[in-house]
Amino acid sequence: MVKRIIEPFFVKKMHDTVNIQGGNIMAIGQFVKFLVGNEEFGVNIKQVREIIKLQEFLKVPNTPAFIEGLINLRGKVLTVFNLRKRLGLKNHKFNDNSKIIIVDLNNIPIGFTVDLVSEIVRISDDNIENTPPSVTSIDKRFLSGVAKLDEKLILMLDLTKVLSTEEEIKVKKFIEKNESNIV
Repeated sequence: MVKRIIEPFFVKKMHDTVNIQGGNIMAIGQFVKFLVGNEEFGVNIKQVREIIKLQEFLKVPNTPAFIEGLINLRGKVLTVFNLRKRLGLKNHKFNDNSKIIIVDLNNIPIGFTVDLVSEIVRISDDNIENTPPSVTSIDKRFLSGVAKLDEKLILMLDLTKVLSTEEEIKVKKFIEKNESNIV
């Protein structure tokens, strides 16, 4: 049965859209779509502060393997995490397509390296499902679901969950300790 669209009505709020069609209410979110390894991921655009080109990192000894180092972004010291390593994926050299996605994690600006940022997409809530138990290659605590986009599936990341509370505290101390080393 084909649904007939009766006077679509759009309401914008922040980055989400509510689409009322034929009496059905459907929330539509905007997501940054990117690649890490061969996997396509999405993250809610509300979590993203900005996307920047890869920069040279200040490598700091005795840090977890998934911390690339520190950068100076307009006078603010940011810790940059290698999302590939954090997710347990095979390491890969950065290239011209590599980017850093900057987020605010409880008022801590941090960056995550990704291999390629491809586009901003709109996905309705009814096209996002819970992460199935069969997804075992990536720690499920980092995932908020799986989105259906056209004929593809995208793993939805929740960047606010990529660090545990304990790791957040360590990052704050790490930044405070190393801030003076960033020019």
